[in-house]
Amino acid sequence: LYFFGFNESFAGPAGVDAFAGDMRRLVEETLAKDYSGKGNPRVVLISPIAFENTGDPNLPDGTRENANLQIYTEALRGVAEETGVGFVDLFSPTLELFEKSDQRLTLDGAHLNEAGYRALAPILMQGLFGVCRHSLDDVSLSRLKREVDDKNFHWWHRYRAVNGFSIYGDRGLAGSDGTYNNRDVMERERAILDQMTANRDQRIWTLAAGGQVPAEVDDSNTLPFIEPRTNVGGPDDPNAKAGKLGSLQYRNAAEQQKLFKLPPGYKIELVASEEQFPELANPVAIDFDNRGRLWISTMPSYPHWKPKTILDDKLLILEDYDRDGRADECKVFAGGLYCPTGFEVGRGGVFVAQQPDILFLQDTNGDDRADVRIRRKVGFDSADTHHGIAAFTWGPDGGLYFNEGTFKFSQVESPYGLTRLHEAGVWRYDPRTERVSVHSNFAFANPWGHVFDRWGQDFIADASPGFSYWAAPITGRIDFPLKHPGGSQHRRIAKQTGGDPDYRFPTFYPKRTRPSAGCEILTSRHFPPDVQGNFLLTNCIGDRALLNHTIREDPSGSGFVGREVDPIVYCDDGNFRPVDVQVGPDGALYIVDWHNALIGHLQHNLRDPNRDHSHGRIWRITYEGRPLLEPPQVVGQPIQALLELLKAYEDRTRYVARRELAERPTDEVIAATKDWINALDPNDDEYLHHLLEGLWVHQTHNVVDEDLLKRLLTCDDHRARSAAVRALSFWLDRVEQPLELLRARVHDSHPRVRLEAVRALSFLRGEAPMEVALEVLEHDMDEYLEYTLNETMRQLETTLE
Repeated sequence: LYFFGFNESFAGPAGVDAFAGDMRRLVEETLAKDYSGKGNPRVVLISPIAFENTGDPNLPDGTRENANLQIYTEALRGVAEETGVGFVDLFSPTLELFEKSDQRLTLDGAHLNEAGYRALAPILMQGLFGVCRHSLDDVSLSRLKREVDDKNFHWWHRYRAVNGFSIYGDRGLAGSDGTYNNRDVMERERAILDQMTANRDQRIWTLAAGGQVPAEVDDSNTLPFIEPRTNVGGPDDPNAKAGKLGSLQYRNAAEQQKLFKLPPGYKIELVASEEQFPELANPVAIDFDNRGRLWISTMPSYPHWKPKTILDDKLLILEDYDRDGRADECKVFAGGLYCPTGFEVGRGGVFVAQQPDILFLQDTNGDDRADVRIRRKVGFDSADTHHGIAAFTWGPDGGLYFNEGTFKFSQVESPYGLTRLHEAGVWRYDPRTERVSVHSNFAFANPWGHVFDRWGQDFIADASPGFSYWAAPITGRIDFPLKHPGGSQHRRIAKQTGGDPDYRFPTFYPKRTRPSAGCEILTSRHFPPDVQGNFLLTNCIGDRALLNHTIREDPSGSGFVGREVDPIVYCDDGNFRPVDVQVGPDGALYIVDWHNALIGHLQHNLRDPNRDHSHGRIWRITYEGRPLLEPPQVVGQPIQALLELLKAYEDRTRYVARRELAERPTDEVIAATKDWINALDPNDDEYLHHLLEGLWVHQTHNVVDEDLLKRLLTCDDHRARSAAVRALSFWLDRVEQPLELLRARVHDSHPRVRLEAVRALSFLRGEAPMEVALEVLEHDMDEYLEYTLNETMRQLETTLE
């Protein structure tokens, strides 16, 4: 069954002939094969479905999309007739279905929801087989569906194995115990999954024929597992020599706490551990919801789920009812997850990474258990669990940002077409418009940290090499297969992606140790003035510490400069593995401790018996003699009160206020925001930052305010002007004379504003923006500006006719 035509349709009428030619060749080549040894295959071409007009003003209405989809459907029909293969038209019946339905049948106009799939199933059945009937009652159908789901689960883990790069990829030869490597061990497990899938297939056919099967599947006929020996221990253990190993003799939390080292005044206390809550096994990511509650994702299945075991990674809520810093209750919001490397609360639910998907989980009855689970976005590569999508964070612009590591080749559909990212980068997803884009197309190794500062400038931490980057120059547009040069992996892939293979993009402070994971910018009045605005970075091997860096504007250039100072905390317990950090609503710092003697994919076999699947801890750092903050009241507050929270000093307070405002009705929020802006005091020292927050509220709600934008573009604070140019880069097709607006900023008095303008020009097309970009050469340049100009020109050259 060949499902083609949706992604190709975005090329419009001009691309249909090439599409038909490609499909004709594909069919002819397929018909010439004998894959099974039983003769040539049968082929059916299946058209794309129609595009649904959801009535949502933030989504396409389907007029242009359906015109193109109809052309491509007819092209498929023509190919089927020419080659003599089957054809199923899904476009015409779904167009009629959408017009007649009294309920929404797609998630975004292009991709079906559960009701849509139920409606499509009989249409597809009729098209394939000419009939659509069965003799099973509802109970029997439900049982059959569960069996099919169980078979699909096992087949998927064999066919789309996460960690494919460590099975049939280059790292399959790693993890050797002297006899077996990763490939040996994991290919045996894939063979076991084949057998388990076949066992379930037999049950399905029996049930479909009206027969009976035992309640439990009998998998006693499968091959035995290969159980590799550990490579931990001994005088020649390379990981021990490199300082990467902890101790297989795990200390309890109280003993571990005695081994922390902190500067004077700082104090660390346990929030929760596996001793109190066994569910807290292998915690990896942290967030606080709008009620101030601590959320943690765990993945005891890491690095790879083992067949015949229960897959039950979790998303937890840790409740601190008496606000003493210790968790009183652990709630399982969602179980049955698989390596949720990242997540973020918002938009009425939680977005969760589960390769190759982003799930959207909701609790609709208020019991703190997810009762809705939707595959919101699909197509992220699953080649490696510890390079999977992670570091979820809301940008001030309302986009959901998340990182992806190298060895990945992702292709993600949206109502606007297909977006590709290969060999690492940073994604941006707008849940309001359903638009997916690449924020940073840069050859990172494994970026596990991403944070925005007060003025919307972002910084990205690349875990494996320990490099941290100011992001603006590497976030201009550069289309697949090109990539911005200078990342730690660029030399390896430069022949495919272009750019100087010897160039190294600068970090904003000298790296001393590696690897890193999550990061945070510290703004909390609970801590002393000397650490305000510092860049904090978790280090999970080299130092096992929360590293601390000053970060300041470069007085002689466009970027930022940092300097490492004494860490906030380090620990003499080698099993302390800080992997994420966040300022809590009380102003304290919260650290996720993965707590494992072994760490990493490459150093040990995926099935090394000493990999730990039970420990995990959360720690809180406070400063003695300085009061904790009163957590902001967010949920249930009127819009005006939420807007006032946008004046707060703490970044995380404004963060949750924006997140709550994003969930309120757009008309009410925008009207209130305009009133709030009009009431601001122009003499307030923070007036321009308040205006910027108002602009970000508009951007989050997909509402353009050109007058507000222009006020900030021409204001007297370069930080606000830079942020306004960044907002303009999203609105280039929605404002008047965008090129002239950018030309003015190309000649701005501050180099960062000029850099943002040159970056924004990369999102246009043709010679005119190239000419404007080159005008920046009339001013002083630095390395960052030269890089951004070169990359903008490289991208714009690809748009020339």
